Amino acid sequence: MNTGSLRRRAVTASALVLTGALALSACGEKKDESAQPTTKVTPKTGADQALAAKVPADVKSDGNLSVGTDATYAPMEFLDTDNKTVIGFDADVISAVAGKLGLKATFTPAPFAAVIPGVTSGKTEAAISSFTINPDRKKQVNMISYFQGATQWLVKSGNPDKIDINNACGKKVAVQKDTTQSDEDVPKRQKACKSASKPGITVDPYQDQGQATTSVATGKDQAMLADAPVVQYAVKKTNGQLETLGEAYDPFNYGIVVDKKQTQLAEAVQGAVQALIADGTIKQIADKWALKSGFIEKSVINP
Repeated sequence: MNTGSLRRRAVTASALVLTGALALSACGEKKDESAQPTTKVTPKTGADQALAAKVPADVKSDGNLSVGTDATYAPMEFLDTDNKTVIGFDADVISAVAGKLGLKATFTPAPFAAVIPGVTSGKTEAAISSFTINPDRKKQVNMISYFQGATQWLVKSGNPDKIDINNACGKKVAVQKDTTQSDEDVPKRQKACKSASKPGITVDPYQDQGQATTSVATGKDQAMLADAPVVQYAVKKTNGQLETLGEAYDPFNYGIVVDKKQTQLAEAVQGAVQALIADGTIKQIADKWALKSGFIEKSVINP
């Protein structure tokens, strides 16, 4: 994903085409009654007292780690069937990180554009929302690597429009606004079409990832590109309506967000992530959400 911009709306676990609605302001006090506890995930080796000691006193005073997220990106972060509880791979990872630090994670959902500003303003103490680690973000906040994503394409089953990933000129393609795919991938392809004197790609940008998926399922758009875990989950949830096209490519690191000034907290989170990698907890969480790739060996602050 690209720097602090809108991404998507709410999605429930059972939604056929992954749509819904959720919008909360990033302004206001740090504590928010909309915050919900995450799915409980216990690190295999329990809390680490040395890492817990690194957590600043103002963060651990209430026993919670407040986490911002845009809970609309299944299976990474989305709403359970109660339409309140945040679940998903990222939700479980940050819950386990908090547990390693002797804390309990609570989520405050917000639009994607508001999540990082929520951390820098002090509304939340951390954030996780499938954020790609990139130079622009590292200027604003500390980012702790924990997993890798990649881009993948989605089409209707059977690829009736004969989409060719390497030559999508003249095709109608859905993307979510302000993502790696919309801001980096598609513009490169547009440039190639122009250089070859071919018709350009007709880009259909959506604020909501669920809308982009639906546009392909209904035939409004001929293809979509998004993060591979999201594409693969959409295929699973649409019961044969959609299929992946080609392999995932151009891997990128996802990062947990902590305020730039909170260096101790960033170090504690990085230590927790590394411990969860080492004891197999992140692998266990990935298995739960059917994620078969994306593992990293070393967590780094601002790689």
